[in-house]
Order: sequence, then structure tokens, then C-alpha cells
Amino acid sequence: MTLADTVRPTLARARSRTLLLGPAFVAAIAYVDPGNVASNISAGAQFGYLLVWVIVCANVMAGLVQFLSAKLGLVTGMSLPEAVRESSSRRVRLAYWCQAELVAMATDLAEVVGGAIALYLLFDLPMLIGGVITGAVSMCLLLVQDRYGQRPFERVITGLLAVIAIGFLTSVFVAPPSPSGVAAGLVPRFDGAESVLIAAAMLGATVMPHAVYLHSGLARDRHGHPEAGPARKRLLGATRIDVVLAMILAGAVNLSMLLVAAKVLRGREGVDSIEGAHAAIGDILGPIVALLFAIGLLASGFASTSVGAYAGAMIMQGLLRRKIPLLLRRLITLVPAIAILALGFDPSRALVVSQVVLSFGIPFALIPLVRFTSNRTLMGDDVNHRVTTGLAWLVAAVIIVLNVALIYLTVTG
Repeated sequence: MTLADTVRPTLARARSRTLLLGPAFVAAIAYVDPGNVASNISAGAQFGYLLVWVIVCANVMAGLVQFLSAKLGLVTGMSLPEAVRESSSRRVRLAYWCQAELVAMATDLAEVVGGAIALYLLFDLPMLIGGVITGAVSMCLLLVQDRYGQRPFERVITGLLAVIAIGFLTSVFVAPPSPSGVAAGLVPRFDGAESVLIAAAMLGATVMPHAVYLHSGLARDRHGHPEAGPARKRLLGATRIDVVLAMILAGAVNLSMLLVAAKVLRGREGVDSIEGAHAAIGDILGPIVALLFAIGLLASGFASTSVGAYAGAMIMQGLLRRKIPLLLRRLITLVPAIAILALGFDPSRALVVSQVVLSFGIPFALIPLVRFTSNRTLMGDDVNHRVTTGLAWLVAAVIIVLNVALIYLTVTG
């Protein structure tokens, strides 16, 4: 047997696994949206390296959650919203959909406002016009999915994810962080109510409810509903790789935002907004780094708002069995974001608050996800291992406790 005979099957297997990748990278857009930019920059500018541990922990949590979501779709042939519908009464489904719709609106607020800020930084466009353009571009991206299917949509979104990564990771190489500061930031701790608020915003921006709902449907729609056996095991293995790679990329982007803010913006005046941070980065690191930052933010806004609208459509169809026209679906969550811009609210603060709202929606996605994937009747031999179930419940508990602490410290602080 020649070397070529040995290498050729290995390359074929690697290529076949590569072709199975993609859904996790679409879901990962939710982890690098403009809400992440606002939350991570606020964390670094106000507290330095203090909250590095939040990004690391949130990313690990997100990886576990996204894999469970994808597994649910592959094993049961149902998206998470469909599974909730099948296991609940009509009244519960309606209430559940209402909270999910509010979360979708908070998601769109962050993404449209972020796109509008980026267009303002790049072209000096008024925020309202920028918001409308962001909504229009997201509609075009959704039309790609609607007309050409999921694979072309995945390619477009993955391309935008690459632009986002370049836009934000460049600054880390230009201004390397303090190794000792990063190491100290890995120790879990807070510094007052404001740090808890920012941590909850970072968590809400990382473990995104709509991404949890969406990934189950993305995996099912891409790979179908394979029967139990070797084919399903192979798909689950490829999905695990897909999630790990996507989370590593998203985590690196998120961490770079905080590290640059801690290195460059800590202690400076006027950097509590994205606009101020962008100006300071331009002054300190140069106009090219600032330009890449703005381009990354723009790609983030365009990609994340289209993925968010896609998730909203899947949630409505899954819970209510109602499919509405794409334009109307886009408008449902776009209108509140445009209204916020029209009324002149502080966009950066609106971004952070939207992420806190998202963090309160996380348990409504996580609790049923853990219940379903731990149900042997539903999942068969692919039911969660007891250790996996324990870790998943721990993730849900940490998020809920953090939110309760946030309320307490904010009210009494």
C-alpha cells in the first residue's frame, strides 16, 4: 500500500466531515452581535480585566447549550419550539411565545442599533437612517435563505463572521494585553452592583435565547432526522466539532473586545459608548484599526439581525404553527428598534440594557432544552449522560442566580 492509498481515505473522511459543518457558525453570529461589543467594551473600560472570567465561562456554557440544542433537532426531528409545543397546553404555548417574542425584540434592538452606530461611524449617517438600512440589508440576507436555501445562507453568514473576526481581533495584535492582568481576570469575582449588571449583560449577549431555539432547527433542516445508529453517531460527532470550532472563534472575538478595552480604554474619559471607544481606539491605535473595528461592527449588525429574524420566524412557526410572510416577520421585531432610534435614546446604553433583558429570557430556553435532552423516552440511546445533565442544570442555575443577584444589587445599590 502506497502513501497515497493511506492518505486519500483520510482526506476523504476529513472533507466529508467539513461538509457537515455550518449550522453552529450561523448560530455563533448571535455571540458576536453588537450587544456583545457594547457589553464587552463597557466591561473592559470600567473594570479592566476583572470580568475576563465571565467571557470564558459564558463561552463554555454556550458550547454545551448549543450542542444540546443541535442534538435535540437531530435526534427528535423537532426544533426546540416544536418540542415545547408538543409538551404544553395552548395557554402555556401562547404565554411562552409572548416572552420569546419580547426576547426577539430585545435581540433586534441590539443588532439594528449596532448596525446604525457602525454606519454613523463609517459614513456619518443619522442613526435612524442607519437603522432602516440595517433592517433592509437583513431582509436581503433573509431572501438568500428563502430563495436559495440554507447552505448559501450559511456561506454568506460565515463570510460575515470572518469579517467580524478580522475587524475585532486585529486590535489585540496591535495592542497586546497584560498577561498578568488576564490571569488575574480568570478568578471569578465582582466589584459592586454595576459589575453584576455588566456581567449579566455579557452573559445575555453570549448565551443567546434565540440561538438556542434556532440551532435545533438549523441542525434538523441541514442534516434531517437520521435513524439511530452509526449515521446519527457520525452526525453528532461532526456537530460537536462544528460547535467547538464556532465557539472558539466567537470566544476569541469576544475576549479581544474586552482585552483591548482594558488595555487601551481603562481610565479614559468618554469611552462609555461605542462611538467614544471607536474614537479613542483611532487616537491610540491608529485610523486603520478604528476602520476595521467599525467594519466588524457593521458586519455584526447586518449578520446578527438577519439571523435573529430567522430565529423569530422559527419560534413562531414552531410554537404556534403559523408561518407569516417574511416582510411582516421582519417588521414585527424591527419596529421597536427603529422607534428607539427615532426617540433619541442613548444607543450604547440601549444595547447593554437589551442584553440584560436577553439574560432573563435564557432560562425559558434552557430549562425545557435540558428536560427534553435528558428524557430517555424522547431521546432514546442519545439521551444526555448524567454528568452532562448535571452540568446543564448547573449552567441554568448559575444564570438564574446571577439574574436574582442583579435585581437585588440594583434595587439596594
